[in-house]
Amino acid sequence: MLPRLEIVRRLRPVDLLAGGRPALSRSAGGRVPFAAAAPYVATTTAARDGAALALHLGGHRLGARLDDGSVSLVVDGGSGGARTLRSRRFHRADSPTELGLSLTGAHLTAWTREAAGWVARARHDLRDPDTSRLVPDVRDEAVLAALEVDLPPWGGDIGPFGQLGLRDVRLVTAEDGTPVREGGRLWLTATSAGPGFFDTAHTSVWSLDPRSYDLAHAADLFFRRPDRPGVFGDHATHLVRTEDGWLVATSTWGDFETPRTRAGRRTDAGLRVTLAASDADLLRGTHVLDTRELPLPTDGLGSVATWDPYLLRRDDGWLVGFVSARRFFDFHPALAGGPRLEDLTLLGAAVDRRSTEGTTLLEVDGRTLVLASDGRESRRGQRARFPVFDTAMTEVGALDAPYPTNLPWPSLVHVDGTWLMASFNGRPAGGDLLGYGTHGDLVLMR
Repeated sequence: MLPRLEIVRRLRPVDLLAGGRPALSRSAGGRVPFAAAAPYVATTTAARDGAALALHLGGHRLGARLDDGSVSLVVDGGSGGARTLRSRRFHRADSPTELGLSLTGAHLTAWTREAAGWVARARHDLRDPDTSRLVPDVRDEAVLAALEVDLPPWGGDIGPFGQLGLRDVRLVTAEDGTPVREGGRLWLTATSAGPGFFDTAHTSVWSLDPRSYDLAHAADLFFRRPDRPGVFGDHATHLVRTEDGWLVATSTWGDFETPRTRAGRRTDAGLRVTLAASDADLLRGTHVLDTRELPLPTDGLGSVATWDPYLLRRDDGWLVGFVSARRFFDFHPALAGGPRLEDLTLLGAAVDRRSTEGTTLLEVDGRTLVLASDGRESRRGQRARFPVFDTAMTEVGALDAPYPTNLPWPSLVHVDGTWLMASFNGRPAGGDLLGYGTHGDLVLMR
């Protein structure tokens, strides 16, 4: 079906400031206005003793401080007084050269740049533990527009937050599935990992030279929801070029919390797929997109959530690959089709799976195939592999390819007479404080 693939390159861009290029630099310190499009912001400065950075948002001062090698967060809510937050195990930096502070969704993190790179030394969740209400509401666009940053007297840099790694990699395609190219370069969307679980990440756009494997950060995409206010870092995205612009299908991971009982009631994960349309140049810059629901049929699947959308247009309408979960985390790939994206019917689902995602559609020799990724927690015989299905979701084979750690997705393109596959792994970054969610390397196979 497809030839053997081998790993040819691993890439790992780690930047507190997006693209390594600060949006605003100052040689002198002070309080600096910095209107943010989304709650994904970072600021850095030289690590001198007593160095301090702070974000002023919605009447709150959210700061980081370095004193005698110890890093702390200082959260001042005005009338509530200031709280100093310090990790008992991870607060002490090892010969730091820079101090950093980031806001990624609901999470505030203090960093130091050390020999190993950026290391998280303190982190604070801004959500009220009983109500999940953000204090302050960092997703409010008016609050973000009024953001100010405190820099020390010797100055520092301010800009959009970058990434600790890349995952959920997809090729940017035309409606018919043809990869979008520009000057010989391919385009990818990825989930830019933040300092923690799903709700610290966001969607980014990258260009890739398929010959030299040069990778460049080009854009960041954020989303407004149809049913709640604010700006979200939703991700696991497919970006599709149309005749008059773009379609953006994404998964609402931006505020995801595993459903659990809180304060005597069961929480709702609210995880689903949304769709945006835009005529802006989404391959460059920062964009906040309005979305609507993409209604995915899950008849008979007992579905509690959907994610990982992939869109493909054919002469008779649309195909949409996605993932359906019976519960968290028990999930499998599915395929829907219909004349319009608003009128889809379930065509099939691999319900024998329990840890399979990354549903991707690929045309090979005039045949539409559905690719996916069987995680290592799958059933025996379905572990650590890339299964291939037909459009009825019957397995017809598997990719002959190395299987990296975590749940790597298969995204393939034909280049110079060979197949190139972009995927990822689960290698963490940012230090031991952060736990799961900081992955991974971009893994290229040929």
